[in-house]
Amino acid sequence: MPAISPESENARVLRLVSKAERDGVVEALKAHAVAERFKGKPGEIVMLPSGEVSALFGIGDGKSEFALGAAALALPEGDWRIENLPDGWDAELAAVAWCMGAYRFTRYKPADREPAHLVLPAAADAETVCAIADAAELTRNLVNTPAQDMGPVGLEQAFRDLAGQFDADVRVTEGEALVTENYPMIHAVGRAAGEAPRLLELEWGNPDHPRLAVIGKGVCFDSGGLDLKAAQYMRLMKKDMGGGANAMGLAHMIMATDLPVRLHLLIPAVENAVSAGAFRPGDVLSSRKGLKVEIDNTDAEGRLVLGDALTRACEDQPELVIDFATLTGAARVALGPEVMPFYTDDDEVAAGLSKAGQKVDDPLWRMPLWNGYDRYLDGEISDLVNSDGSGFAGSITAALFLRNFVDTTKWVHFDIFAWNPKPRPGRPKGGEIQATRAVYQMLKDRFVD
Repeated sequence: MPAISPESENARVLRLVSKAERDGVVEALKAHAVAERFKGKPGEIVMLPSGEVSALFGIGDGKSEFALGAAALALPEGDWRIENLPDGWDAELAAVAWCMGAYRFTRYKPADREPAHLVLPAAADAETVCAIADAAELTRNLVNTPAQDMGPVGLEQAFRDLAGQFDADVRVTEGEALVTENYPMIHAVGRAAGEAPRLLELEWGNPDHPRLAVIGKGVCFDSGGLDLKAAQYMRLMKKDMGGGANAMGLAHMIMATDLPVRLHLLIPAVENAVSAGAFRPGDVLSSRKGLKVEIDNTDAEGRLVLGDALTRACEDQPELVIDFATLTGAARVALGPEVMPFYTDDDEVAAGLSKAGQKVDDPLWRMPLWNGYDRYLDGEISDLVNSDGSGFAGSITAALFLRNFVDTTKWVHFDIFAWNPKPRPGRPKGGEIQATRAVYQMLKDRFVD
């Protein structure tokens, strides 16, 4: 449950203080703040022994509500009410930041304390805050869980649990059925693993509402296949299903707040393993689209499973198609671990996403679907190669590969990281929900407001 509480007479009062306001606060409260050498730095706390205000909390320059993300695990346990939200702060986003900062992954090791709880500001909508906070927890838990417990079988169970929570319909195509049902690339990537590959599909919502397809890469562990990754690059490959986890997080937000869409969620769940049945460099794979794909590198497997899933999604003519994938290291070289690149040919959708990302502090950056680089993917003995091997424009060429399997310009591809390498307020180290809150806000703007 999110770290929020209803109004309480026992709630202690928290005063937020920026660096610019520090001198005035210190003057008003005299010895307490001075004794602690309070500077108003982000996350800095001074407990006050008496008076209406129980603690001061530093928010640095005061520009981001996510400064509040450090509060839940820094303040003493119990209920807290914020005395003052800075000008320009959104109460709902501040509450989300508090809740996201309360997260701990406890599947294998219990937490050493309860988080402090926030009395929800009057201007914040409880349903929305809870939906986003719960989605963040779901996404992070899925990414943080190692592949021994979150392989294709474990991911399917989590998928079914999500569907059951909202009375959604589920369809699973597994193992050899992927061949007979014409998902050859999903089958090829996952057939070497101990747990069979599968395509997970969820349908929810009023069929009369606009159809929305959301696809997430569900590679539950990526060894690199026969093009085996080096150990240092394999260490975090439990997170290679982070696209699927973020897609499930978005689905949770949509269903929990009853957005007026007909949701179609698709996750190809596989493990890219090594065995006698592994697909090989040089193999030519069929696809659901009918295109033939030569394998240049077995470590460029995510785009293969997404290709079949995107083809399936487009068959029902959705109004909008969105996919999330931890697809390339090139995206991290370009924009680092905090800013998520996205690709689309639709300027209206791009503008809506950029606006939404700024509104909810979920940073995005549009990257070009540069048509000139299509030639890098031309096959000599096939329609396409899955990777050109040059090392140039790796994130762009991956997006261009996916575009071959999409039948609409109303498509957005996110090349996400799904991981925080270092902790920040509201964003602890480990699995992360990225771009998903921005997409949810864009969908609200598009279909509700």
